Amino acid sequence: MPVDVAGSATAPPHRLMPPEWAPHVRTWLAWPTANDTFGPEGGERLARARQAWGAVACAVAHHEPVTVVANPGDRASAEQGVHCRAQVVELPLDDAWIRDSGPTFVHEPDGGTAVVNWVFNGWGQQEWAAWGHDRDLARRVGELAGVPVVDSPLVLEGGGVHVDGQGTALVTETVLLDPQRNPGLSKEDAEAELRRTLGVERTVWLPRGLTADYGTYGTRGHVDLVAAFARPGVVLAHVQPDPAHPDHDVCAENLRLLRAATDARGRRLEVVEVPAPTVAEVDGELVDYSYVNFYLANGGVVLCGFDDPRDEEVAALFRRVFPERAVDLVDAREIFANGGGIHCITQQQPAARG
Repeated sequence: MPVDVAGSATAPPHRLMPPEWAPHVRTWLAWPTANDTFGPEGGERLARARQAWGAVACAVAHHEPVTVVANPGDRASAEQGVHCRAQVVELPLDDAWIRDSGPTFVHEPDGGTAVVNWVFNGWGQQEWAAWGHDRDLARRVGELAGVPVVDSPLVLEGGGVHVDGQGTALVTETVLLDPQRNPGLSKEDAEAELRRTLGVERTVWLPRGLTADYGTYGTRGHVDLVAAFARPGVVLAHVQPDPAHPDHDVCAENLRLLRAATDARGRRLEVVEVPAPTVAEVDGELVDYSYVNFYLANGGVVLCGFDDPRDEEVAALFRRVFPERAVDLVDAREIFANGGGIHCITQQQPAARG
């Protein structure tokens, strides 16, 4: 049955998701807990994941307050594993991708902050995923943050949408129109719900995401691996220079569509190409390493690093794009080994408007 979202567009017209470069109150992360992704408590894989998550938490904490959500019983691990000043709170968790299972913060018409509570179903009911606790995470974080909760019937994760804060969104068809997420949903109905919840007036649809993102632990095409706004009218786009790589044509099509698109204010998008790392496989498996999966903190850019020859080249590109921000490379290989990147494990809480 289609998701009933078309009739919900009667909510206040001025709710708006601010862009990631808007001032933040804090950043939220979720601490890796023992599960099918990270392995058992005491295992080496879980220990490596916690070390990687802790490094990102501390990179962000250089710029703004950080709150780490830990599964009950994991508080001590989080407090020991985050070697910087951070608040640790306990909430039931299944996994550690708070961008996806957690809330999307928005501004209400009065300038106050609220959270959008999407339906979360384990990235389209994937066999390995559990979401009995994570489906309630957005609401629980909203309650901790002391802000209202806006429920949405749309199955969506935070990594599946990127906005410019002026009414434009980037999405992929294989996420929003996924029959395991939103069976029977039309583009028009999806756009109506994005308008109601995020204030989106122009949706730019890309066909799909990176090839490896359709593997075992993939999201089936999150946009935050392929394209992200740097500022209004400017998009950073992942490109694969190697013509033999399966993502070469995927990225070429995305570039064509982005360059042909206009935003909600009628501007033709300016596209900045961000080359993929040179490493395409790890242990014989295709990887979806992407520098576009970065995170903007107050005054800083936390950029995925891969111990790759292209790391410094891309860091220099980001310093040109964000001249007013410090650019910090943080090794993201262990995060990607578990299914995501730095953007996927962070969630910004914006300051109230004005």
